[in-house]
Amino acid sequence: MEITRESPGEETRYRIRGYGPGEIRINNVTYTSSLLLAQDRIVPDWNPPPIAEWTPETLDPLLAMDPEIILVGTGSELHLLGMPFLAHALRHGCGLEVMTTDAACRTFSVLSSEDRKVAAALIID
Repeated sequence: MEITRESPGEETRYRIRGYGPGEIRINNVTYTSSLLLAQDRIVPDWNPPPIAEWTPETLDPLLAMDPEIILVGTGSELHLLGMPFLAHALRHGCGLEVMTTDAACRTFSVLSSEDRKVAAALIID
C-alpha cells in the first residue's frame, strides 16, 4: 500500500511511504528487517527477541525517543503484550498501542501528520 502525504516547506522527517509483505518504505529507502522509528530518527536492523521473550524493558529504546505514544507492530499477526508493558510505558508518561505492523504503519502516518510525538517498533516478518 502506498502512503504519501507531505506539505511544501515541511522539515525533513522520516515518513512511511509504503509497506507490504516483508518490507516498509521510509522516505526513499526500503527496509526489509525490523526497525524502530520516530519522526526524527530511525534505528534500522533492530533485532528484537521473539515477542514471547520480551520484558517491559524491551520498550526502553522507544521510551528514550521521548514519545507521547508508542506503537508496536508485531508483524503479520497480532501478539498482545500484557499489562506490565502498559504500566512501564505509563510510568514514563507514554501511551502504548499494540497492533499488526501494517496497522502500525498506517497509525504512525496519521499520528505523525498530526505532529504527535510517536515512536514505533515495527517487526517485519
